[in-house]
Amino acid sequence: MKNFITIEGCDGVGKTWQTNLLKQYCLKNGYDVVFTREPGGSEIAEKIRNIILDVKNQGMSDLCEAFLYASARIQHLHDIVKPALEQGKVVFCDRFIHSSYAYQGFGRGINLDTVVHLNELAIGEYTPQYVIFLDLSPEEAFKRKGGADKNDRMENVDFSFHQRVYDGYKHFANANPDTFVCIDASGTVEETHNKIVAALKQKGIL
Repeated sequence: MKNFITIEGCDGVGKTWQTNLLKQYCLKNGYDVVFTREPGGSEIAEKIRNIILDVKNQGMSDLCEAFLYASARIQHLHDIVKPALEQGKVVFCDRFIHSSYAYQGFGRGINLDTVVHLNELAIGEYTPQYVIFLDLSPEEAFKRKGGADKNDRMENVDFSFHQRVYDGYKHFANANPDTFVCIDASGTVEETHNKIVAALKQKGIL
């Protein structure tokens, strides 16, 4: 979908921080854009997000988790993404379908065809035009962050899970070179930000 850009990466990579920096850059330079996030982004979807990430919900089954992400995605598309794109705006979304593919497919080990089919039903034609992938291993990401967030159920899964998630992202990046824009996120915050802006300019988004 033209003008629909998603931003992906493992936990701790600085994805949300970079998204906020990009938002500031776009506002400063007068771009007509919308920034949102998943899971969440709209009132109902944010309530689903709270269920997913609540550390008290350790008994949640993997398939339930996958369906909750897809449910939040459906509502978020309906409330935020579709209206903005119809108005001709550029939409930047912090996480989208490739998070589900990497986390629930590769990380949790749910049959990937099942995860893909579920999300195809959820999004219809609304696939991202480009995926900005912040490429940094989970080992380096958590080291830089100072460990997992104890209040985030997903961050507190064992390290092997996060390694599988990273492997999943790399798989899709390699399989979709025309869609994935891989950004080396090992440098400073400013260096990574500048790489993202340069890549978006090169793609004609900015």
